[in-house]
Amino acid sequence: MQAKKYTGLSDAERSEIEILLKRGCSKREIAQALGRSPNTIRREIRVHSVNGSYTALKAKQKSRASRRSRRYQWRKIEHEPQLRAFIIEHLALPHHWSPDSIAGYLKQQQTELPTVGKDQIYAWLYSAYGQPYCQHLLSKRYHPKCRKANKTDRVMIPNRVSITERPAVVGTRERPGDWEGDTVVSGKKTHSKAALAVTQERMTRFYGATLIPNLKPASFTDATNNMLAGKLTLTLGLDNGIENKAHQDITKTTGADVFFCDPYASHQKGGIENANKMLRRYVPKGCDVNMFTQEQIDQFVLTINSKPRRCLGYKSAIQLANEKGVYLDSLVS
Repeated sequence: MQAKKYTGLSDAERSEIEILLKRGCSKREIAQALGRSPNTIRREIRVHSVNGSYTALKAKQKSRASRRSRRYQWRKIEHEPQLRAFIIEHLALPHHWSPDSIAGYLKQQQTELPTVGKDQIYAWLYSAYGQPYCQHLLSKRYHPKCRKANKTDRVMIPNRVSITERPAVVGTRERPGDWEGDTVVSGKKTHSKAALAVTQERMTRFYGATLIPNLKPASFTDATNNMLAGKLTLTLGLDNGIENKAHQDITKTTGADVFFCDPYASHQKGGIENANKMLRRYVPKGCDVNMFTQEQIDQFVLTINSKPRRCLGYKSAIQLANEKGVYLDSLVS
């Protein structure tokens, strides 16, 4: 059965509510007469009454004022020069914070500036006032983009263990040491075989990336082993690319149990897919990965790992990795 779509109360319904209230009808009786939910009537009377009295005219005025206020809440940013300057500064380099990171930081980490929600920041960016700063967004878009499913061809993996057999605790992100691995490849038009081997720890979102000359299993395996060296490593989730063919060598070196996503199911390791999207801000899709040095890649990764994120309680991945003991030997800074 298809759910009914909610519509706001009309002026005629508000007039009817006023009349029925004067007749002494209860809220439930009014709801039954109008074919509305009793909760809708209760809220209407509670929110739009003035000095304890409900009239249709004043309810209509309050409702329109409320809608107008919600529509233009982003103007708060324009009316607060210091808040506006803070948002612009942290959207751009060297910070590259997302609107969500900025909103969370303002709410939880400081009290000098007014708070503002991420939706208000996006609304301001998409307005005429904020358009020049949309270039600093991860998507570099001036309006939201519809999501599309990613589908890639996969190959068979010897001794492959399905991700469905992975311990249930991994899915909860309640313990450190569970990793995801992937690759960021060069654009097809570049004819370059160079790529990046990337890893991310699921609980702390600690991210790593290493340049590799090609997608041969040996290249990916060596890079992954180096990135996981000295870190708590219990499991590793991978896709079905040919670069993961030597996954048993990773298990021998790191001790991690390796599990593989289902075909065409990149959402099963969505954390690292999102991290790769952040990396693409610095390593654009379609470029030759070989145009960057490892030192540059390390700096990009440091920027990603240093930003506060909502999923981490607005802590950075570095901070949380240190707290949760992801590094076995020493703290990372």
